[in-house]
Amino acid sequence: MSTRLALVRPPSPRMHEGLVTHIERQPVDPVLAERQWHDYVTALHANGWETVEVAAAPHLPDCAFIEDTMVVFRDVAVISRPGADERKPEVVDAEVAVAALGYRIARIEAPGTLDGGDVLKIGDTIYVGRGGRTNDEGIAQLAAAFGPLGATVVTVPLAKVLHLKSAVTALPDGTVIGWEPVVDDVAAFPTFMAMPEEPGAHVVLLDDRTLLMSTSAPQSRALLEARGYDVVAVDISEYEKLEGCVTCLSVRLREAPGR
Repeated sequence: MSTRLALVRPPSPRMHEGLVTHIERQPVDPVLAERQWHDYVTALHANGWETVEVAAAPHLPDCAFIEDTMVVFRDVAVISRPGADERKPEVVDAEVAVAALGYRIARIEAPGTLDGGDVLKIGDTIYVGRGGRTNDEGIAQLAAAFGPLGATVVTVPLAKVLHLKSAVTALPDGTVIGWEPVVDDVAAFPTFMAMPEEPGAHVVLLDDRTLLMSTSAPQSRALLEARGYDVVAVDISEYEKLEGCVTCLSVRLREAPGR
């Protein structure tokens, strides 16, 4: 059954200790981060999305980046095995939350690793970035879980950014948008549109005409509005300091069994 439901998780007060790999560490304001998280959730609600809040985890600095804990396709949720050991405990409560919604559960097992942020779904095609956090075994396990459901998993190289969705996301018509300097292989995607700012490469599809994106990409917003999209912009500056983007802060569930 089609629905608009998103898993979200409050930021940790230790968020400033979160991992940084491809950018310089900057001071993070946890009070501002908390306010920005609430504004992000409010934006989802204002555009017709319900949210389910996963249990807070104050001891896990990166826990707000809940997208990395799973990948969902149809009625199956594949629980990730994060590539960074510090993040592996994040999946426990996330699995509890998605299982309670009626999803069938599969898991990435050792030696596989996979972060949800490395996965871009466009229809039945699932692009997976093979890089620092996701390995070949993790990709193979994801393909084994989703192949019987009709998905085609395509591996793409990833070396310049933390996650695939740090470099690219997709518009409702399937056009992949990205910040070209950090895209390893533009030809990996059938259609690609370069964006004028790095944060402009990141959108969440709220519906077929409405996109959620960061306020830090005004030129990209104007470009997308010129293409006929409605854009909802949120300030996520504190999360961007930790290599986060608008996709990282939720798991969007568009088919929710049992609801």
